[in-house]
Amino acid sequence: MSSLGWWSPDAAHLLVDGGLRPGRAGRFPTVDPATEEVLGTAANAGAADLDDAIGAARRAFDDTDWSRDTALRAHCLRRLGEVLTAHGDDLRALTVAEAGVPVALTHGPQLDVPVAGLAWFAELAGAYEWRQDLGIATPMGVRSRRTVVREPAGVVAAITPWNFPHQIALAKLGPALAAGNTVVLKPAPDTPWCAAAVGRLIAEETDFPPGVVNIVTSADHGIGALLAEDPRVDLVSFTGSTATGRSVMAAAATHLTKVFLELGGKSAFVVLDDADLASACAMAAFMVCTHAGQGCALTTRLLVPRARHDDAVAATAAVLSGIRCGDPTDRRTICGPLISARQRDRVEGYLALATAEGGRIVCGGGRPHHKGFYVEPTLIAGLDNDSRVAREEIFGPVLVIIPHDGDDDAVRIANDSPYGLSGAVHGTDLDRARAVAGRIRTGTLSVNGAVWYAADAPFGGYKQSGIGRELGVAGFEEYLETKVIAEPA
Repeated sequence: MSSLGWWSPDAAHLLVDGGLRPGRAGRFPTVDPATEEVLGTAANAGAADLDDAIGAARRAFDDTDWSRDTALRAHCLRRLGEVLTAHGDDLRALTVAEAGVPVALTHGPQLDVPVAGLAWFAELAGAYEWRQDLGIATPMGVRSRRTVVREPAGVVAAITPWNFPHQIALAKLGPALAAGNTVVLKPAPDTPWCAAAVGRLIAEETDFPPGVVNIVTSADHGIGALLAEDPRVDLVSFTGSTATGRSVMAAAATHLTKVFLELGGKSAFVVLDDADLASACAMAAFMVCTHAGQGCALTTRLLVPRARHDDAVAATAAVLSGIRCGDPTDRRTICGPLISARQRDRVEGYLALATAEGGRIVCGGGRPHHKGFYVEPTLIAGLDNDSRVAREEIFGPVLVIIPHDGDDDAVRIANDSPYGLSGAVHGTDLDRARAVAGRIRTGTLSVNGAVWYAADAPFGGYKQSGIGRELGVAGFEEYLETKVIAEPA
């Protein structure tokens, strides 16, 4: 792994109370999904390590000025952004190797964009209106001046998935730390190096006080449940599958701990009858192949006018057939490997289910003739929105094409989902496309290819796609509590 510069196969340690240390449960391997080869090992935390991390975060919140010193918080976040930027090439290579992320995406949402977003949260820490004067009133006959005070929640348990390891970790660390909380970050077992590298840089090159940021890698999925149910934790911020989100919520309910959940999606790409069909279908095809379809907000249902259905199938298949599963180190690659053999088996199981449900695999559906956890970009036709393949999150480069009978029917199909995370609408008449977008019940929507993702834009979903919002002022406020103080006036 000489290409990773300062990183080596045995460099991953836990970050606990300001220091790097091994895990009490030893070490566990991390695998390159593009080659199926073991890259090296990561520190394997046990319950005692987690206990230490939570205790350190609790002390840093309760016994230091971190929660009250906005200038220090802003400084530390800016410095973290500078350090991550300075080590960008090393982090880029590491992320491509461990997560199978196409390198082109690391120049966008997989690394550079979320790193730049730390500066936005640093600015927000200083500019935010922490106190709001409600003025003088006489409730119950007592003349009083009331002030609304916003305060950090306390100790945050941040549990992150493997698909966007830096983006999601920084989307939690940025607002949580800017708000004055302390954090215990528990990343997915599939991408421990991405988190451990950030932990090493925090320990060695930033000014975060001990215990403010703790990063605990572990092969044990049960560590996340222990974190969520610990009474010393004040807020659980979880991103992952809806099924796991339910478990996290149940664990947090033991102590009525506040939760933020960003969960699954089955987003619809709606093509109106006045749209440029070829352009819209090409965009939908490229979207579902991005990072091999491993994104909760990707549009995986393509809704097209019934009268143009066959043309849409042909146009989409032509584009998908030209997208090759490629080496993620190649800047031309957009569809890299799936994260693991387990995930590949899951995707292939859905392809078999599609056939069993009466669907037709128009293109793709196989494995390329080379190593790696790859599945070819796949288009499925012949199913309606009631099929499991059209309703359940697959998390692979699989697009289901479904006909609609006009704007009302397209909205009905788009909303007929247990999820409500994202979506897209394409049409020549912008007012009409905007009106359709306004009727779709999801947390984010793109009209004619516009991009909503940025540090200042809140992200989250309706229905089973989650609770709360991440990023933006709304995401920052998820990490705050509200207090009202009344004084004699």
